[in-house]
Amino acid sequence: MATIKILKLKIGICRRTCKEYNAYEKEVEMELEKLTAMKDSGADPHDIKQQENVLGESRMMIPDCRKRLEAALYDLQAVIAEAEEDKSLQESEELEVAKKLNAELEPLVEAPAINTLV
Repeated sequence: MATIKILKLKIGICRRTCKEYNAYEKEVEMELEKLTAMKDSGADPHDIKQQENVLGESRMMIPDCRKRLEAALYDLQAVIAEAEEDKSLQESEELEVAKKLNAELEPLVEAPAINTLV
């Protein structure tokens, strides 16, 4: 039985996971820019290798976070479907927020993963 509490919980999970996913993508972009700047300025090869390791670690987090985002979205969709059947929840603000969040996240999850290779 879907409840307001479950809807709020699933909405929060989706929002946090999406925020984390976006943060990792930004981090990869930042680290890639830093690596490019180091290479352009002729930095020490050891420092460049260390920066490549940092970039690699950041990239490894994106697929895991994306899987968690997909799972969270599917859970939210299941709760939305259940809540739509419950007459007492059909007009609730939480259900509307959940539907809106679902509409925002669906294209992100369905889009192919960003390939950020050097």
